[in-house]
Amino acid sequence: MLNVQRLRVLKEVADRGSFSAAADALSYTQSAVSQAVATLEAEVGATLIERDRKGVRPTVAGATLLAHADSIFGQIEAAEADLESILGLSGGRLRIASFPTAGATLLPLAIAEFRASHPDVELSLAEGEPDEVAPRLRDGEFDLALLFEFRGVGDRVGTGLETVELLEDPMHVALPAGHRLLNKAAIKLEQLAGEAWIQTSASSPCARHVVRSCRDAGFEPSVSFESDDYQTVLGLVAAGVGVALIPELALTSQRDDVVIRELSPRGPSRRVLAAVPRGPASLPAASEMIEVLRQTAGRFPLTPLAKSA
Repeated sequence: MLNVQRLRVLKEVADRGSFSAAADALSYTQSAVSQAVATLEAEVGATLIERDRKGVRPTVAGATLLAHADSIFGQIEAAEADLESILGLSGGRLRIASFPTAGATLLPLAIAEFRASHPDVELSLAEGEPDEVAPRLRDGEFDLALLFEFRGVGDRVGTGLETVELLEDPMHVALPAGHRLLNKAAIKLEQLAGEAWIQTSASSPCARHVVRSCRDAGFEPSVSFESDDYQTVLGLVAAGVGVALIPELALTSQRDDVVIRELSPRGPSRRVLAAVPRGPASLPAASEMIEVLRQTAGRFPLTPLAKSA
């Protein structure tokens, strides 16, 4: 394999017509220049420089090699510039994935702040549930993802990833106006045993955890409707066809026809995580975005609806 630095020495010798002039230009000793050319000739198996009374000049093999030198140096410089852009956050791309409620609330604020500081980094966003996104992050399809895990559950979507906890996202009870439990400031889950339930699709992490929580409280929830859109879930609650457990990140707007109550004792809660692949391949842009996400989460106004009467 050609050594680029020795190729640069050869080009200086050919351009300047002497080993001594090349040595001066490179701040090398003349013997170091001679050694570099001799080593390069041994690598390629051919004489590259001819010496006579008029000086030095490239052989046919040397001229052939030098014809490619400028192109080689140009590609190396371009690669170095691209790397510098990525490492210096003045270019490159950052591929992000997120679960829907964080993608609609926390992430847009972080993206706006990141883009203001690093406008030349190309950002992209895909959406999916943690069970779907985490394997794709491990496989290198994304550079960073927002995931969630439920406390007290053995399954960990963040296994094999570097994770940073951003915030706690508790789930609250959504009741229709006029519900029999409205006079309660906090509700025990077992008090909802006889209710019709509305939840996300049965295979989703949140629905699985709602069912687990109800079973732990001693009953099997009777699920009447399913929707992966929390606004639809709230609309069904407002219509009086059931109750639901809603994560706080999904409670982004006030509804007069839905009342939010806390669970007592502490109800299910999601740990919202920023995750990157484990190892040295993590991009500086991903690390910077995680820091922005941490700062955004620290001042993120989780909805006051969960505290309302």
